[in-house]
Amino acid sequence: MTEFTEIPVLDASPLSRGAPEEMAAGFAKAYGETGFAYIVNHGVPETLVERVFAASAAFHLLPRDQKMAVALDANHRGFIPINTSTDVNSKLADVKRPNQSESFMMMREDGPDAPDVRASAYLAGPNQWPDLAGFREDVTAYHDALTDLGRRLMEVAALSVGANPAGLAPAFERPTTWLRLLYYPPTNPAETDLYGSAPHTDFGCLTILAQDDVGGLQVQTPAGAWIDAPKIKGAFVVNVGDMLNRWSNGKLLSTPHRVINASGKSRYSCPFFFDPNVATTIAPLAPCAAPDRPAQFEPLVFGDFLRSELGAGYDQHKEGAAS
Repeated sequence: MTEFTEIPVLDASPLSRGAPEEMAAGFAKAYGETGFAYIVNHGVPETLVERVFAASAAFHLLPRDQKMAVALDANHRGFIPINTSTDVNSKLADVKRPNQSESFMMMREDGPDAPDVRASAYLAGPNQWPDLAGFREDVTAYHDALTDLGRRLMEVAALSVGANPAGLAPAFERPTTWLRLLYYPPTNPAETDLYGSAPHTDFGCLTILAQDDVGGLQVQTPAGAWIDAPKIKGAFVVNVGDMLNRWSNGKLLSTPHRVINASGKSRYSCPFFFDPNVATTIAPLAPCAAPDRPAQFEPLVFGDFLRSELGAGYDQHKEGAAS
């Protein structure tokens, strides 16, 4: 694997011209060598990004009892308090204490007549909303804009490995989407076993991150070094997750990363995770598997994988938990 010392920058302006193929080579290089890139000229208005950060700040300033009124439910929507039993697991570090963050999670809004609700699909259902003026509207508008960007970036991802985007499109007609409004309090730098977010890889397809200027996100190189990924104004930090790594048969990298907030300040970030429908079977795409590069991964159903991952980290998803 290629050692890297910085996060590459990709220009997404071809998407506004309906020309995703113009990004394919750059995408293949960035995510085949680094697994992370800054995406600029992505078309999401900066005013919308500012609105979602304002919504996040307003939510996290609410009294705890108001936040707990929308505590995380079995459909993985709502408030996740700090120092709960969640997010303790890491395959990349010896983690004994929970991540030092709290967050509000929203996903695709599914009413009672939505196809996945009628089919009793895993995680299908409505969001929970705090009693906060304008919050639902601003968060939903941002979620919808990032869903559109996620679909367009998945077209580029398919093209980057020689696949037909139309073949992946059905998996994202009703995507699994997660918008997490994160607040990280400052931590003591001397506590080296305490993380804002412990070293991990993301388990889905694409993560599209908006972050403030406090810093703290770090990406691990193949040699094990950690490099900073600070905010670049107007850019999203976009990384590949485990499912896109599997689909590409390892060509696109799911790279470990972590958050350590040693700034002495509060840190806010808004990661958006764009994943396939829970019924999707993930197996290496035909163009990515060949006699000289046999399939590295067995097929799996994304919803089954999610049950295992969420059950390992969240009480609400453990076997026998109330639904």
